[in-house]
Amino acid sequence: MRPSLAVPSVLLCLALLGAGCAAAGPPPPTRPDLAGETPAAAATTGAFSPTDVAWLQLTVAMSERLLPVLELVPARTTDPAWRALAGRVEESQQADLIRSRGLLAESGAPATNPHEGHDMPGMITEAELTALRAARGPAFDRLVARHLRAHLSQAVRIARAEQGSGAHPATTALAATVVRDGSAELARLDRLDPPTRAR
Repeated sequence: MRPSLAVPSVLLCLALLGAGCAAAGPPPPTRPDLAGETPAAAATTGAFSPTDVAWLQLTVAMSERLLPVLELVPARTTDPAWRALAGRVEESQQADLIRSRGLLAESGAPATNPHEGHDMPGMITEAELTALRAARGPAFDRLVARHLRAHLSQAVRIARAEQGSGAHPATTALAATVVRDGSAELARLDRLDPPTRAR
C-alpha cells in the first residue's frame, strides 16, 4: 500500500496529474502576492506559481528514482543499443535534475523533497530496484524497459500539464525540453523493445 501524501502535496499534484489538466479546467491557484494577476501577467513578471513548484518537485523526485536504475545498465547488459539508450537518458536526466533544482532554489521552495518515500506513477520502488539489481541479460532488459517506459510516459504527461498550466517562463521551457527529449527516448525505446498489450 502506498503511503498517503500530505494534503498540500495532493492538491498540487492533482493540478498536474488530473486528466485533461493541461487543456481544460480552472487555472492553477495563485500566490497571495499575485492575487488579481492573470497567468500571462505572472509569466511576464517571472513569478513561480504553485503548479510550477509542484512540477519541479515531482520532476526532481522522479529523476532521483530513475538514475540508480540507469546506473545499473552497463554492468548488467552487453547489448550496445541498451547501453546507448541508457546513456542518453541518464545524460538528459542529470541535466534536467540540475535545472530543476536550480529553479526550485530560485523559487524559494524548501530544499526538502516532499515526495520522499512516496511511490507514485513513474517512480520505481525499492522492491523493484532490488529485483533489477538481481537480474541479468534479457530479464534485466525487460525490467528496465518496463520501468523506463513508465517513467518517460509519466514525465512527458506531467510536463505537458506544466506547459499548459505553469506560469514561470524558464520552468515551462524546461517542461518543453522534457516533453521533446522524453518523446524521442520513448520512440527509441519502442523500437528497441516494442510495447505489447500484456507484459
